[in-house]
Amino acid sequence: MAAEDVPLDDKAKRMRDLLSSFYSPDPSMSSNASSKPGSLDAINTASFDADQYMDLLVQKSNLEVLLKRHVEMAAEIKNLDTDLQMLVYENYNKFISATDTIRRMKSNIVGMESNMEQLLDKIMSVQSRSDGVNTSLFEKREHIEKLHRTRNLLRKVQFIFDLPARLGKCIKSEAYADAVKFYTGAMPIFKAYGDSSFQDCKRASEEAIATIIKNLQGKLFSDSESIQSRAEAAVLLKQLDFPVDSLKAKLLEKLEQSLADLEVKTEGIESAGEDSTSHSGGGSSIGNHEASVGEFAEAVRAYRVIFPDSDKQLISLSRDLITRHFEVTEQYMQKHISSAELLNFLKIIWTDVLLLDNVLEEAGLPDFSLEAARLVVKKYISSKLTHFQQDIADSLVGPKERVGDYSLQDALEAGKKTVLQGSMDVLLDFRQLLDDKLELVIKLRDSIIDWVLEGFQVFFRTLDDHFVLLSEKKSSLDQGLKEGAQTDKALTGLVLVLSQISVFIEQSAIPTITEEIASSFSGGGARGYEYGPAFVPGEICRRFRSAGEKFVNLYIKIRTQRISVILRKRFTTPNWVKHKEPRDVHMFVDLLLQELEAARSEVKQILPQGIRKHHRSDSNGSTTSSRSNPLRDDRMGRSNTHRARSQLLETHLAKLFKQKVEIFTKVEYTQESVVSTIVKLSLKSLQEFVRLQTFNRSGFQQIQLDIQFLRMPLKEIAEDEAAVDFLLDEVIVAASERCLDPIPLEPPILDKLIQAKLAKS
Repeated sequence: MAAEDVPLDDKAKRMRDLLSSFYSPDPSMSSNASSKPGSLDAINTASFDADQYMDLLVQKSNLEVLLKRHVEMAAEIKNLDTDLQMLVYENYNKFISATDTIRRMKSNIVGMESNMEQLLDKIMSVQSRSDGVNTSLFEKREHIEKLHRTRNLLRKVQFIFDLPARLGKCIKSEAYADAVKFYTGAMPIFKAYGDSSFQDCKRASEEAIATIIKNLQGKLFSDSESIQSRAEAAVLLKQLDFPVDSLKAKLLEKLEQSLADLEVKTEGIESAGEDSTSHSGGGSSIGNHEASVGEFAEAVRAYRVIFPDSDKQLISLSRDLITRHFEVTEQYMQKHISSAELLNFLKIIWTDVLLLDNVLEEAGLPDFSLEAARLVVKKYISSKLTHFQQDIADSLVGPKERVGDYSLQDALEAGKKTVLQGSMDVLLDFRQLLDDKLELVIKLRDSIIDWVLEGFQVFFRTLDDHFVLLSEKKSSLDQGLKEGAQTDKALTGLVLVLSQISVFIEQSAIPTITEEIASSFSGGGARGYEYGPAFVPGEICRRFRSAGEKFVNLYIKIRTQRISVILRKRFTTPNWVKHKEPRDVHMFVDLLLQELEAARSEVKQILPQGIRKHHRSDSNGSTTSSRSNPLRDDRMGRSNTHRARSQLLETHLAKLFKQKVEIFTKVEYTQESVVSTIVKLSLKSLQEFVRLQTFNRSGFQQIQLDIQFLRMPLKEIAEDEAAVDFLLDEVIVAASERCLDPIPLEPPILDKLIQAKLAKS
């Protein structure tokens, strides 16, 4: 147990000291040799003094400590004896193993000395024979090496003599690269011996090289040669030490002129794509383009080698090429292309960018093309929505040659379909941009989402403004009257169609579009959250809710104004003071009913039916018929003006006690509401025109006859009997107030004239 109380570090320290003392009896090698003899730690040193240690221990420790130290030292002594015993055992085993190994080595070495002597004899024999062979072949070897050197020299001399003929053959076959290689290889000999031994060869070779230089120059500036061939010619001229730096400006000008041939061609681009190689037209066109751009890239690489200081011009040319690509793309977008076709353009451009970036990384073409693509894609989204807006307008108006066959219901259905289905098609088209794996488009993903959301927000605002402009143009009454009945009918009904399209956009289109945008265009955020959300459906719904109300009120206004024109002509043309006795219902009644019937026909095509209100049984107001008109019944049989005026006063007093009839209410999107509002406004206009005239008895009776004939048709058209009766009574009252002798027609005469009119109708 005492051995377990000793710390691990002390035990390891003792083992090291023990091993050190066993293998190295020199006290200086001990790790504790530096301990002072007069300290308690000196017990493990070679200069340990037991008496001095005991005296020091007794002086510094009490009895309890001495007893504890006694127990510890006894345990340590026991442990040391055990460790020493184990160490002896381990070393004894090692000594036995070493003895066995030495014994085996001794048995194996026996006989090796004789074998080594035999090997040495054989080596000496081989060496002596090799020396004999070398000695016998020395002279022949020297002679062979001399002949070999002579042969090489003769071969070189023969090459020099044959060089003019070789160069001539190269000129005929236009193998200018081989000719330059041959001539540059012979230049060292010509420099050394060209003025003596090989003077004729040198002169003939220089003449041939002059011809080659001339041909290379012609090839360099030939428009029929490819860019790669021109670059090779420039490299060969430089190898011939021709001053090509003087040709730098012309070469770069030629390279710039070749850019026009490298523009993206629109022919066959519709069939281009991932499987473009399967299309003969598109595949060959794109393949030729890639080959041309590859030649341009190699020319750039060669020009950088020939003209190390031409990077600035080459960078400008490369960027000009990419810029022209995007300009062609923008021009092609005017043809109302799809996202697939746009992606085909971008893929071709990106391929060109990567080819040029490999040879001219300093141009930064990937970043340059990314900024250009940003503008093109944004413009494409805007252009797509602009074309979509025009499609909506065309579906509503229709071609000019179809004005006579214009159907409001067809226009409404076409407009709804175009708005909803067109929005889905446009979103699907934009979705193809996001789904494509082109690196150029992937970098623009967040921006594309923002552009789509912003685009739709602006699109619906612009569509609302376009509807307003369209309605203002179509609601021009003077223009409508000049263009004729058919045209005016179509133009007037269009305002009602716009109203229902606005309601459809608010209630159906916007929720569907919002759902599609949320599922397919999540993400974005490139525009910054400080600008707020890019697409706000609530704002669009409010705009079109307001637009729908505005358009339906505008339609009512247009129809009412047309009727006002008829009423103005009716009441401003005759002299009501000298009016003749009524013989028939006036023709303006027919015109008024025709206009109201036309309005009801248009409304029935567009608006749904509503709940009929203010029936005769629903109201206690002024709802009398032609045979129960209190004004006429009370005045029937009276023949003098005094009694008629007294009855007029009684009628005014009776109006104060009638049940109030609600005439004008908020217009709803129903047939009854719109038609009733038009009828009510028309009757109010009629009342105001009556108030502006002065009637004699016959004029008043004519008004009475016309109004009485209008009662039944207007009730059928307006489907609001209480309001119609009330307003018609107001017209008669207004006419009586403006009459010099307000004596009405007798009921039999009134009924006879009405029946005669009905018989004619």
